[in-house]
Amino acid sequence: MCGRYAASRRPEDLTGLFGVEKWEPAEALEPDYNVAPTKEVYAVLERPVKDADDQRPVRQLRALKWGLVPSWAKSPEGGARMINARAETVHEKPSFRRPFVSRRCILPADGYYEWVTGADERQLEEKGKKKRPRKQPYFVTPADGSVFAMAGLYEFWRDRTLPDDHPQAWWVTCSVITTEAETTPLAVAPAEGPGALSDIHPRMPLMLTPDRWDAWLDPSHTDVEELRALLAPPPGGLMRAYPVATTVSNVRNNGPELLEELTAPEVGTLF
Repeated sequence: MCGRYAASRRPEDLTGLFGVEKWEPAEALEPDYNVAPTKEVYAVLERPVKDADDQRPVRQLRALKWGLVPSWAKSPEGGARMINARAETVHEKPSFRRPFVSRRCILPADGYYEWVTGADERQLEEKGKKKRPRKQPYFVTPADGSVFAMAGLYEFWRDRTLPDDHPQAWWVTCSVITTEAETTPLAVAPAEGPGALSDIHPRMPLMLTPDRWDAWLDPSHTDVEELRALLAPPPGGLMRAYPVATTVSNVRNNGPELLEELTAPEVGTLF
């Protein structure tokens, strides 16, 4: 699963890293250390530039809304529920199969957050003494400090209640593709806590290594089985995970302090 992540890299850095040819400064976003569904996020994608004479695909950096709204949806209300697409079934689900073939993107991140219920909290819940146990958030990020390039999809949705020339007549939304969490040991694990990502949560965002970026973004690649092969999990042992403050659990909190590593979990014994 991916329900929250951090994205603090500047657009200037992303354009160079991903070989972006076009981006609009008007779409510049502030660093976001607590990205939640329905927020605008950066996406790298390839498609022709609107109204350009040359209709070749151009690699672009765009600001999209996180939570995919299918083109055939009657309203955008379900977008907040479509923040993730499962790698195992993305090619066959009605909401995702068309963008999987022709509208793929990369969503750059620093890493993602995932929550674990502490052992003490679970015991209280089991005894009926606590209905909503506190959970310890962990931040998962590449151990070498590189970008976490999440595989994603994007889609266009037309708001028929607005005229064609209205700036919000078209919505461009996206979804993160997830896969089974790694069971191999973390490259850097906390002193006390999870030894593998699967100890934190059974799912994780699918990270694309740089050797897959071009093939994933190329809209001329439409063979479903070849595209599915690109969704193979990356090599194990690339990630680190560490506990962060529970303040990240409130989406209104946002700042680099959310990424600071705790010396010990705030929520009792976890494992």
